[in-house]
Amino acid sequence: MLKYSKFLGLIVFVFLFAMCNQTSKNKSDKETILKGSLDITVDETVKPIVDDQVAVFEGTYYSAKITVNPKSEAELINDLLNQKTKVVIATRDLTKEELSRFEKSKIKPRVTPFAKDAIAFISSKSNNDTLIALKSVIDFMQGKPDTGIKGLVFDNPNSSTVRYMKELAKVKNVPTQNVYSFKTNDEVIKFVSENDGMIGVVGVNWLSQPSTEMVDIVKKINILSVKGLNSDKYYSPTQNDLAEVKYPLARDLFIINCQGYNGLGMGFGSFIAGEIGQRIVLKSGLLPVRTPGRKLQIRNKLLKDNE
Repeated sequence: MLKYSKFLGLIVFVFLFAMCNQTSKNKSDKETILKGSLDITVDETVKPIVDDQVAVFEGTYYSAKITVNPKSEAELINDLLNQKTKVVIATRDLTKEELSRFEKSKIKPRVTPFAKDAIAFISSKSNNDTLIALKSVIDFMQGKPDTGIKGLVFDNPNSSTVRYMKELAKVKNVPTQNVYSFKTNDEVIKFVSENDGMIGVVGVNWLSQPSTEMVDIVKKINILSVKGLNSDKYYSPTQNDLAEVKYPLARDLFIINCQGYNGLGMGFGSFIAGEIGQRIVLKSGLLPVRTPGRKLQIRNKLLKDNE
């Protein structure tokens, strides 16, 4: 009886081992760096640029299918740490504490920067003043009086824009009065366009690449030029001012891949950091981490004809 039990246990072990190997084999057969399906969780403040990248990637590699799930930064990082998602697009790198969580699970995240984004301040077109001092916004965040700001409007209490501004103002919480929050950047833009004196805080990507429904609404707002804390000049969230490191509210975009194998996350990360992906970033109005090359072709015949 004992021998029979051992024999049965051995059969079960061999069966489970074979099933595990088959599962791994099936997974590797279904997904490579250029084929398969992948869910990506994306910081909602930069969704437009990611949608463009995915559209071109899928149009280039027909066997790849990427689903974009927009979430707030707090939700995104929480899902990544709890391994509910394996690949994310974030507006910041992982902290030492977050990296240590992955080390305990023997996972080494692949972090790839691919663009420079910016936080923009917006106001209604009915407001003739298109300039704002960053110090005034920080003073407002710190609850100081007489800042000249009627109210601040954020997209989401857990968003990357709120976290960015809290860190800049060195406060744990935003003021309880005259601060408004919605669910999306589009809602912020619409609210600001209809309410004079309000200052909206949004990802500039939503302004440089508005959806069809938002094109006319974006025309009703001003993108404010900002004076930094150590500057006496005002700068805008343009590619030029970002490239010259003049705009004071710039931030980097990262793709963070925790798949742990050579899957579609690696392929997509290489794509957006490569030549085509960087051209998409450049066209979007954001700043690529590396300038795409330009090829010049000189035609001798044309030169001779012009002589």
